[in-house]
Parts: sequence; C-alpha cells; structure tokens
Amino acid sequence: MIGLSPTIKDVASLAGVSVATVSRHIHQNGYISESAEQKVINAINELGYKPVRNIRNKKMMTIGLVIPDITNPFFSELARAIEDACQEKGFAVLFCNSDQFHVKEKLYIEFFIERNVSGTIFATNNLSPEEYNKLTDAGIPIVVLDRIVNNPLCTSVKCNNYEGAKLAVKHLLEIGCKKIAHIYGPQEVTTGNERLQGYIDVVKDEPWYTPTLLAPGYFEIEGGMAAIETLLSRHPDIDGIFAGNDIMALGILKTLKRKNIKVPEEIAVCGFDGISFADIFEPGLTTIAQPIYEMGKKAAEILIDQINHHKPMGEQQAIEMNVELVVRESTQR
Repeated sequence: MIGLSPTIKDVASLAGVSVATVSRHIHQNGYISESAEQKVINAINELGYKPVRNIRNKKMMTIGLVIPDITNPFFSELARAIEDACQEKGFAVLFCNSDQFHVKEKLYIEFFIERNVSGTIFATNNLSPEEYNKLTDAGIPIVVLDRIVNNPLCTSVKCNNYEGAKLAVKHLLEIGCKKIAHIYGPQEVTTGNERLQGYIDVVKDEPWYTPTLLAPGYFEIEGGMAAIETLLSRHPDIDGIFAGNDIMALGILKTLKRKNIKVPEEIAVCGFDGISFADIFEPGLTTIAQPIYEMGKKAAEILIDQINHHKPMGEQQAIEMNVELVVRESTQR
C-alpha cells in the first residue's frame, strides 16, 4: 500500500525496476534503457512523487556517515574529524550508528539513496560489494574508513595495522616480557585480522608461544575483561599483554587492578588506537597511536574532492597512514 508521501521505493515498486534505476533517472546519472525510463516516468506521474534533488550549488550538502559504535571513543573521535572537515567545506553530516548489524547497514544504504546524499563514508565491514554498488549505481561516491573492502569503486583510508601490532609486541619484548598474550578483535574485520597477524609473526618462533595465548575480546571493554580472565586461567605466568584496541586494554587494566596484579611490574599492557582516554586512565596506557583525527579528515577531504570535481568512480586509491608507539606507565618498568 502506498502512503500519503510516496517514496523512491514506491516508484521503483510500481515501475517494476530497482531503486538504483529510479535514482539514475532522477539524477540523470548512469545508463537507463528507454523502456525502463518511461516506466519510471509513468510511476512518478501516477504517484505524484516529488524527488528532493541534491542541487550542487547549494551551500550545504550532505555526507552520510556509518560507524559501528559511537560509544567507542575511537569512532567518536573519527566522527568529530569528519564533521569538522565537512563543515569547513559546506557539507552537513548524517551520523548513523550500525551496532555492527548488517541489516541496519543495508537500511542506511536505502536511506542515503532516498535522501540523495552527496557522498558516503563507511567505517563498517559487513556490506558486500554488491551492496556498495547500490550507492555507486545511484551516483553516490564512497570512502571506506579504517577498513578495506573488496570493491574497486571504494577508496579506503586506514592505518598500518600489521606494522603497528609488530611494534607493540617488540616493545613488550624489549622491556623484558617473557610470555606475551594477545587479545584480538573480530577476525572478519580488517583491523582485527591484521593486528593478530602482526602479533603472530613476531612471536611464532618463540619457545613459549602457543595458540592458547590468544583470546577474543571483540573490540569491547567487557570482552577484554573476560579474555584476561581466560588467559590467566590458562597461563598464570604471562607477563605481557598486547590488546587489539585500547577499549579492550582498559578492560584488562580494570580486571588486573581488581585482582591486585601490579601493572607493569607483574604484567605489562599495550593497546592500539591512541584514544584520548588512554592517557586519562591509571596507570596511563601504552598504545600504538593511530592519527585518528588526520584519518577522519583525510577521508572527508577525499570524498568532497570527488563530489566537487565530479571524479568518475573507479579511479580510487588505498591510503595507509603510519602509527607510532606512545609509551606510558602500563609498560614503564
């Protein structure tokens, strides 16, 4: 049943075509057959649909941003950088929190097409190339942040997770750790996988290494707390922990404090991300710091450049930024 205010989905349904086809007709962007275009025109006329056009000479245009968890300081800091860069260039930002649910991310794609956003930034890892193609088919460019996706039409901006993980583990070895565990993030996510591989490549030939020194923490504070409990039950003699992100590391520090285990004297802890909370916590958390603000700003600038200069999608790039070791009390023996 068609509502009082018909949507682009209603037009597509009545015309018997995809939403992307209707969008191509509205924006006059991309191929559409004469027969399909006539069906769309007839449906628009029948429904009285009035598309909201994205007029490029307006001062304020819109960027759609999807992040997995706004409560994670890493993503809130990224979002702030993106908003600052967009505002400077005359763009508004639509913030969408997916909670890492695939169904929500798919709905946001339809929402962005319906709202005719100028461009999109995704910091998620659940969408397929075909789902991203719905946006590019509608003439909406995409930048993927903190991730890599298998789609040649998407520019990606991320840090060097693999080398950063190696840097963290080597630091723990250099301060005298003899048995280092790793609490890792989701392996379907690029960041979690690359950081795990960096850890393994440093320690795989150590006589003490065993896969039981690995435990999942899901990039969540509660995950870090549960993982350290598991690791201590398996290996009560561990004296170093590399956490795949700072949020998990803070959960580890909290659990160790409850157990009266001294940090770093008994167990040294290193995180990854460089969120602002890492310096506030006691003890201060040693971390592999990403250039968070610069990453968000770069993603926004690339996207806005594509929009303003009408650059064809397909001429994209993969940008990888360097990280640095920031040493604080959690590893200062």
